Amino acid sequence: MFHTQSDVVFVKGLKVEAVIGVYEWERAITQPLLIDIALETDISKAAISDNVDDALNYKAVCDDVTEWCQDIKAALLEHLAGQIADKLLKKYTSHKVTLSIAKPTAIKQADSVGVQITRYAKASSNDA
Repeated sequence: MFHTQSDVVFVKGLKVEAVIGVYEWERAITQPLLIDIALETDISKAAISDNVDDALNYKAVCDDVTEWCQDIKAALLEHLAGQIADKLLKKYTSHKVTLSIAKPTAIKQADSVGVQITRYAKASSNDA
């Protein structure tokens, strides 16, 4: 019998104030961003041990993503999303990240606009 397992640690609606945008006036202010993150990872060790040290720490993920958004000061959401996804895959034990970043105040007629990307961790030489 073939068995697969897919575990996800997620964050929905992380609110971050950051400099984002291409226009001069946008570069002079912060704007709200709403961020959803899904990190595919193996949670079986934490599920057995009930120990936070065995878990992917979503508080640390939120703190890091907030800091990265504020430090990067991207012009485009596409750039910001790519940078954050890469950083998440490098720092955390995850083989796949899906990330969406929305600018809820960008277009008056829309509830929100944004981007969603999915990135995969590079296979190590041990995986070949």
